[in-house]
Amino acid sequence: MKNVFLIKYGELAIKGKNRHLFENRLLSNIKKNLKSLGEFLVTKEQGRIMVEPVEEDSIDVNTVLNRLSRIFGIVGIAYGLKAEEVSFDAVKRLALAQMTEECADKNITFKVETKRADKRFPMTSMEVSCELGAYLLEALGDKVKVDVHNPDVFLMVELRNHAYVYAKTHKGAGGMPYGTNGKATLLLSGGIDSPVAGWMIAKRGVEVDAVYFHAPPYTSDRAKQKVVDLAEKVAMYTGSMNLHIVNFTDIQLKIYELCPHEQLTIIMRRIMMYISEAIAKKNGSMALITGESIGQVASQTMHSLVCTNEAATMPVFRPLIGFDKEEIVQIAKRIDTFETSIQPFEDCCTIFVAKHPETKPKLEQIERSERALDEIIDEMMQKAIDEVEVVKIR
Repeated sequence: MKNVFLIKYGELAIKGKNRHLFENRLLSNIKKNLKSLGEFLVTKEQGRIMVEPVEEDSIDVNTVLNRLSRIFGIVGIAYGLKAEEVSFDAVKRLALAQMTEECADKNITFKVETKRADKRFPMTSMEVSCELGAYLLEALGDKVKVDVHNPDVFLMVELRNHAYVYAKTHKGAGGMPYGTNGKATLLLSGGIDSPVAGWMIAKRGVEVDAVYFHAPPYTSDRAKQKVVDLAEKVAMYTGSMNLHIVNFTDIQLKIYELCPHEQLTIIMRRIMMYISEAIAKKNGSMALITGESIGQVASQTMHSLVCTNEAATMPVFRPLIGFDKEEIVQIAKRIDTFETSIQPFEDCCTIFVAKHPETKPKLEQIERSERALDEIIDEMMQKAIDEVEVVKIR
């Protein structure tokens, strides 16, 4: 009898002939994420991934469950018991041990459900459930009662190459295994939206790097550290991330000096897109990611987004485009970025804001205003790219 974590996945099961590629990446991600917590045996078995601690006394179960729950591609994690022998006697031993623990300090109701992946097992799923329920009632007496409609405990039995019994399934992050769907670069600010946008794209299996635009001395080192902290929060799901920090001060000052103030934010955002795309291409990204949502601020009206989007030649993913603020906040709280995002350290997007920003800019007018930068902007952008500071988040 051994303790085991049973990993359940959703979309991977319908990937047809490519399924093994996704499963293998998920196995690799699990091993990588658990490496610092101890030694584990990670294997595949008929639509499940099994994670067995090599030395059970050396691990903290809750810590392992928390780490597994953040790995994209996992929809559920069950912690239970495993028997090498696939027999009804083995199932009874596992079930009694599990239920004895469940009713240790209280009387409970229960229901048995059985999944028989190994059809060679001589009993049907219904027969296993019925006979096991009767056995537990006799063995545990007044401590347990059967309730098939609303039980305190769903006792799950899975008959595969081995026998498994468990009573609780913990929710996973869902999505696709990280690293199975290309790479994109996130424009990461210190706000609420962009970390959520990066998390949402990463959840679909996309590897995510990030770019942050820093404007010292107008933005402080604490603002920079805040963004590093946010990158670390997202990396708790992705496993790692490269954060590219761009010194944007000189460029912002030139835009402020030479361009109409009501267009500052749009022109600034366009220059950010130029620089981010150059960094993205250099590092093998196929798209950019932003946290923009239609109408949330002046730079995110339809007219403004058209002007900003034109500055990029690669696709720009905006997963929050139709979300309202409260929906974004709820996700930020769930992934633990919200409290960091609301720390009162301003980023460069909020320092140089016009008193009356234009909300319906026209592309031709923005391009005309940008011509004031023609003689200097290419050299300034290249200097900013060449001097990028890369922080490796692990």
